[in-house]
Amino acid sequence: MSEPTSGGSSSRRPLASYVGRRITPSNNSNAEENEVLDFEYFGLSPRGPPNLEAFLEVWGIDVHPNPDDINKRQHHTALYDCGNLIVRRGQPFQITITISRAFDVEKDKMWIEFLIGRYPDITKGTYIPVFIKERLEKGQWGAKVESIWNNALILSVMTPPQCIVGRFRMYVAVMTPYGIRRTVRDEETDIYILFNPWCEEDAVYLSNEAENEEYVLNDVGCIYHGKFTEVVSRAWFFGQFERNVLDACIYILDRARMPLQARGCPIKIARVVSAMINSKDDGGVLVGCWDGEYTDGVAPTAWNTSVEILLQYLETRLPVCYGQCWVFAAVLNTVLRCLGIPGRVVTNFSSAHDNDANLTTDIILDENGKKDAKLTKDSIWNYHCWNECWMSRYDLPPGYGGWQVVDATPQETSEGMFRCGPASVNAIKHGQVYFPYDAPFIYAEVNSDIVYWNRQKDGSLIKGDVKTDEIGKLILTKEIGSDNRKDITYQYKYEEGSQEERMALDTAIQHGVKKEQAVTGVTMDVSIDMHVPENVLLGTNFIVDVELQNNSNEKRSMTVFLSGSVVFYTGVPKIEVKKETIKVTVEPNQVHRAQVRIKSKDYVDHLVEQSILHFFTSGRVDETGQTLAVQKAVPLLIPKMNMRAEGPAMFGREVTIVIEFTNPLRKPLEHLVLRIDGLDSRKPKLKLFSILPENATLTTRELFVPRKRGQRKVIASLDCSALRQVVGELELNVT
Repeated sequence: MSEPTSGGSSSRRPLASYVGRRITPSNNSNAEENEVLDFEYFGLSPRGPPNLEAFLEVWGIDVHPNPDDINKRQHHTALYDCGNLIVRRGQPFQITITISRAFDVEKDKMWIEFLIGRYPDITKGTYIPVFIKERLEKGQWGAKVESIWNNALILSVMTPPQCIVGRFRMYVAVMTPYGIRRTVRDEETDIYILFNPWCEEDAVYLSNEAENEEYVLNDVGCIYHGKFTEVVSRAWFFGQFERNVLDACIYILDRARMPLQARGCPIKIARVVSAMINSKDDGGVLVGCWDGEYTDGVAPTAWNTSVEILLQYLETRLPVCYGQCWVFAAVLNTVLRCLGIPGRVVTNFSSAHDNDANLTTDIILDENGKKDAKLTKDSIWNYHCWNECWMSRYDLPPGYGGWQVVDATPQETSEGMFRCGPASVNAIKHGQVYFPYDAPFIYAEVNSDIVYWNRQKDGSLIKGDVKTDEIGKLILTKEIGSDNRKDITYQYKYEEGSQEERMALDTAIQHGVKKEQAVTGVTMDVSIDMHVPENVLLGTNFIVDVELQNNSNEKRSMTVFLSGSVVFYTGVPKIEVKKETIKVTVEPNQVHRAQVRIKSKDYVDHLVEQSILHFFTSGRVDETGQTLAVQKAVPLLIPKMNMRAEGPAMFGREVTIVIEFTNPLRKPLEHLVLRIDGLDSRKPKLKLFSILPENATLTTRELFVPRKRGQRKVIASLDCSALRQVVGELELNVT
């Protein structure tokens, strides 16, 4: 049945209705709520005249929500800035109920009710009456009396390790001669229930305490970018314990219309969240943008924290502009850790974007051996960030639980939506791409080959060289307990050329992944290499060396083309800034070297946020028809901001932080935005500067009062259209 239209508005589309299709609408919002329905409590009807003076009344409920109370300490939730009680499932917690008289265990009938969402239903796990028993049973809802002190009843309440994760309303009900009497709605007694990595029966159980400290409780991390030979780290404030971040995470699930009864499964949660962190098809958290134009939002390189993004999304109900892969991964990591799922950010250097799972990145060369930019659609991301989350996989055979890949960056659709994972890392390593979810795509990201195709004059393509070792060069995450990087490449793939690697590839091919074979029938007696310098400072000149080696006993002649472009970190070119043509004849068994000088004026006015140059050298040997090609990236080194504290950092006392940055460009920087996070404020401190002349130094001071003791970081970014990815961090020990 549809809602009737108002008079005369016949063109108005009637609203969709569940009536006639199901008895009640879907229960897919934690925020919505209904009154609890009474149920027939068999066996509690009074026999004989009721004792109207002696029936029990509930005067108050204390859920002990403070960080110093027993509940949050035992449940590892004391760091959450939230006035409500937050507990982890599968573990008991205590509440105190104050009643009108002494409690009679034998005669008084009292129970606790937990409800979530609208239309509470016992069969769906959204309405749970918890009766007081003599003992708690592991794996089940239950309550028992721990102690009775005057009119105070101290109860221990147990939740099952598979229960729904979210915010529950709580009532206390008493059977009286007049029927059931329950407490009134009180938001202060609402209880958040989270996943529990400390509980062996929970699907996210992680036995190592140091790993739980890092992957659940650590709210600051490192994200790696750059090039596999020149890894750069930047700090990120995940902020999963900040006020309202947990509500933002629950709102994300509501916005996805995820059924409440499915919210106890970390597999389903991870899949939903991977779709919702990007806004591509569901109004999710972040708008992806890779074109360098961010005037109506914040440049992806300017963010330092997930908190600002999540709170803006919660407040406005609108997607936040803008994100790229490391921002998607950082925000997803916050959501995972906030809900209690162990998570970490992973960076894959030289990452293939394979949209057809054929394990090839195709580069088209024209009849002269020069790269055809119009026909070459594939690209290699300089790096790509995704997430891993820890969980058991009841839907897979034993041995495939543990770390699972989840990727929120909108690259390709999965079952009609832009999402990816969770996919077992162990399955990826063994080529078992038939396991859900999206394993073929992830397998290709770390295992693809680069295939060069020669376009003939008639438009046909002939396969040239195949390079098998240039994708998935290095896979990193943060080390436990330090800011050092941890190489986890071996967890994704076996050593190139090993028997295990070939077996994994055969398994992948048997289950539908396509693989190009190396070219045969062409004499491959000339090799090409290109040497680019490391740690090139932005704004400086440098030299690219091209090396041609003739391994034959005859002369070899060729024309070599070198192209240098400013590229986005995804490998997509923005503009070509250098072209060179080298005609050369190499004597038998000799090496010819040529140098190409790159001047700062060639590239500095065309840079995009990552400041990456990409060089591609190609050609064809006249005598044999052999195709030569090699490509290298040069990430330019961007100076970091210098940050220091004047004097010691002491709790409750004002401390001054000095921030300095010198303009490395031979031109002024205009309309700069300084963003400072970690100053004990939910929102960043923003400072605007109109201009910073060439070679000039910006110096600014910021005062703040530390409200937390211990190790902490202050993170800053400086952003303008001419220069991005300027970051800095300061480690403070607040005493």
